[in-house]
Amino acid sequence: MRHEQDPSERCFSAPTPAPPRKERADAARNRAAILEAAARLFDEHGADGPSMGQVAAAAGVGKGTLFRRFGDRSGLATALLTVREQALREAILHGPPPLGPGAPACERLVAFFDAYVDHLIQHLDLVRTSETSTAGARYRAQAYLFWHRHVTTLLHAVPDPRAAAHTLLATLSAEHVSALLPELGEHRLRACLTRQARIALHEPGNRTSPKVYGQWPA
Repeated sequence: MRHEQDPSERCFSAPTPAPPRKERADAARNRAAILEAAARLFDEHGADGPSMGQVAAAAGVGKGTLFRRFGDRSGLATALLTVREQALREAILHGPPPLGPGAPACERLVAFFDAYVDHLIQHLDLVRTSETSTAGARYRAQAYLFWHRHVTTLLHAVPDPRAAAHTLLATLSAEHVSALLPELGEHRLRACLTRQARIALHEPGNRTSPKVYGQWPA
């Protein structure tokens, strides 16, 4: 009997893209130097701290090189995040369950929310800079498109999964989390976010009720 492919795996079954054009050695060195300098300065001063000029000086390149390569501080933040997000993408695509393939959709969705909160809190300033530099920047980012495709696939059994995925991911925006984290704290915020993931798939025993919310202080 033919084995039906898991929907969560079928989502990513796409033709392998052509390999990118090989980068010149000097351009690759400049890129590595810029990302290393930006990572150091952003970690020390926050994503809003260093100017593009300071990053260029620390990397030993001209400001023109920096702007041509990354556009603005948002582009630079996005490039740094792409490197740091790769481990999470690999875990989703090829890692062990429940984050990777093989677990029920609800378990995978909760595991994704939990793992993404780890990533977001670790890189909150960078993510916020990349998401808020221009109107709609968050929704154009390749990372967001990946997260949205993954969540949409896990929500395939609910009505209008694409819209539901956008709604759920809105709770993971860096601006939203930045505003709530000081008031709620990490543990309380994480519990609330993962609860919403369970509710989205109507997992038995996890529907919202006054009793659930009553456990938290006002």
